[in-house]
Amino acid sequence: MDTDGTAARAGAARAGSSAKTPVPKVAAAAGVTVPPGAARSTTVDPHPGPAVPAQAPSPSVAPPAAPAPRPVGPRRARLLVTRLDPWSVMKTAFMLSVSIGIVLLMSTALLWWTLDVTGVFAAVGRTVDDVAGSGSSSFDFLSFVGFSRIMGIALVLTAIEIVLGSALATLFAFLYNLSVGLTGGLEVTLSEDA
Repeated sequence: MDTDGTAARAGAARAGSSAKTPVPKVAAAAGVTVPPGAARSTTVDPHPGPAVPAQAPSPSVAPPAAPAPRPVGPRRARLLVTRLDPWSVMKTAFMLSVSIGIVLLMSTALLWWTLDVTGVFAAVGRTVDDVAGSGSSSFDFLSFVGFSRIMGIALVLTAIEIVLGSALATLFAFLYNLSVGLTGGLEVTLSEDA
């Protein structure tokens, strides 16, 4: 006769009892994931059913945080311009100078045409002849202010403006880059649309 009850436990285990016995090796064979620290204390049913993969504990989902109150008005950022690229400054200045030159040529042609149509050149020519006297030297004011002469002068001035404007802007970019070490650069405040 069994005084400690081992036979009764073995018989109950064979008969399909739900008693759990510690079997760590059986757990590994059945495909159950066992945490490293709990391998010794894990108990498994001696008659396991189909292997069920262990599920990771679901992390507790925190309620969404309330958005921070937005400041009233547009956001602003204070930035420093620490370097100007001389090549991009030269290209931009060249294009700006060319557009100013085109405007200068068109406005000169329009102004000359307006003065010619209204008879200003003829009136100034008569006044010069009256002041100088008709008997002395003949001065033809209309040939002096002819369209081709005026447009030629405007074209030369436009070419000088394009060259000088591009060169001076590029020189300014070099000088600005040299002075940033001392001054820290230009401070610019940017803001978004409200």
